[in-house]
Amino acid sequence: MSDLNTAYLGFGSNLGNRLAFLRGGRDTLVNKAGVELVQASGVYETEAIGGPPDNPSFLNTVLKIQTSLDPHQLLKSCQMVEDEFGRSRPVRWAPRTLDIDILIYNDQVICEEPLTIPHPRLQERAFVLAPLLEIAPNLKHPLLDQTITELAAACAGVKELVLLRTTW
Repeated sequence: MSDLNTAYLGFGSNLGNRLAFLRGGRDTLVNKAGVELVQASGVYETEAIGGPPDNPSFLNTVLKIQTSLDPHQLLKSCQMVEDEFGRSRPVRWAPRTLDIDILIYNDQVICEEPLTIPHPRLQERAFVLAPLLEIAPNLKHPLLDQTITELAAACAGVKELVLLRTTW
């Protein structure tokens, strides 16, 4: 691929066969033109944040990819993959088969509808920071100028997250 960009994607699932949805989403995305998997973190099981009180627990992971897609094309590809796996959006934070978020794309800062990069709550989310810490501890947040290691040290709950699977 020419003109490669590095992006980090958060994957989550809290409906159905969660691990199968993560695997299927990963495989479908990296089989699309312009996306190459570089590294995947392990899988972590975490409580759902927000949504209905009976929202099932999530499986979460982070992928490092290289892509020739621009951020908007990558978002569209991620949303198409979510749709292929039955993602519906009835209300914010509803349970979902597959959720894919662009966490970081190079060192770009984008704040426009429907795309915000870096992800606006990345530094507050243990379920994103723990897998990111595993594969990119020295990655710098482009707005906060702190490494993932520094952000994880300041985020409640990161140390308590338990790695469910190292390979998937």
